Amino acid sequence: DLTRDLPLRTELFRVSPGEHVLLLVMHHITTDGWSTGLLAQDLAAAYGARCGKAAPAWPELPVQYADFALWQREENLPAQDGTAEGLSFWTRELADLPEELDLPYDRPRPAVASYRGDTIPLTVDAETHAAVVLLARRTGTTVFMVLQAALSALLGRLGGGGDIPLGTPVAGRQDEALHDLVGFFANTLVLRTDLSGAPTFEELLARVRAADLAAFAHQSVPFEQVVEAVNPARSLSRSPLFQVMLVMQTIDEYDAFTLPGLTVAVEEGTTGTSKFDLLFSFTEASADGAADGIDGVVEFATDVFDARTVRSLADRLLVLLKAVVAHPDRRVADADLFTSGERHRVLTEWNDTAAPPPGDRLPEAFERQVAEN
Repeated sequence: DLTRDLPLRTELFRVSPGEHVLLLVMHHITTDGWSTGLLAQDLAAAYGARCGKAAPAWPELPVQYADFALWQREENLPAQDGTAEGLSFWTRELADLPEELDLPYDRPRPAVASYRGDTIPLTVDAETHAAVVLLARRTGTTVFMVLQAALSALLGRLGGGGDIPLGTPVAGRQDEALHDLVGFFANTLVLRTDLSGAPTFEELLARVRAADLAAFAHQSVPFEQVVEAVNPARSLSRSPLFQVMLVMQTIDEYDAFTLPGLTVAVEEGTTGTSKFDLLFSFTEASADGAADGIDGVVEFATDVFDARTVRSLADRLLVLLKAVVAHPDRRVADADLFTSGERHRVLTEWNDTAAPPPGDRLPEAFERQVAEN
């Protein structure tokens, strides 16, 4: 209850004389990913100062969150020319957007989403990461755009169609005065990927680049106003405009979190929830400035997906990514999607004509299949 509960709570637990756990619980209304790093820096500065028996010296902030709220309210009034132009862009950009992607769901969508979720890990190896970086440099794109193109191609191949909308968060801190301010500034953009015409991966990347640059140029329009202007069909069973989100981080916000005299390990808790059908989150790793892999997590809604299905989606994304960065001049529709295990199962196990057929009759076979699924 935001009218009574504290949006930021902390609790220190003593595990043993030499081990403690500091729990931070934050509501999204007060913080975003950027703010988490700022809070970690402030905590480290305060702890270091107190260890030296001094009060922490906080730098004076040029603005407060109330200033930002006032600016946003004034800048995003419908009468403002910038907002009117931005809303005009988004209504054109998102016209005739598919209401829902036809993905390989495990079960029908419930009438009202429960928002229960789970996660699985996903890792891009260092060799593939390096190839992604090289392709991005050569094509004038970014690692994010390469991942977006690959993910969109995968979703299209698995039944999503030729028009793939993905959501992505942006920091919303274009003004440098906001860089050191804790608060919720993030906004959500809808990035639309056009898969029509059987493009090569390089051609698809060019389309993604053009669409993304146009979208980022209009990122200041609040997502809520975009939804209101586009006015898509609403449903309590899914999010409007997109059901799959892609998040890319170049650094871990806790990388520089150290406390004097202590060994610190940061662990992010899981909530068992998912706001979208699928959320792919990636963080780049580097070793001495060189590509050293991409750590990822796929968050999924258990209303519609089982873990094994999402594991298969993640594995196929890795296979597709390797294929398209190795041969970006080939059509994405021809890129391999089978893992080695799936290929063996399809070509060998399912094609084993020498294997004896099951001995049970049709009713028993049907009952057995129902029990297994």
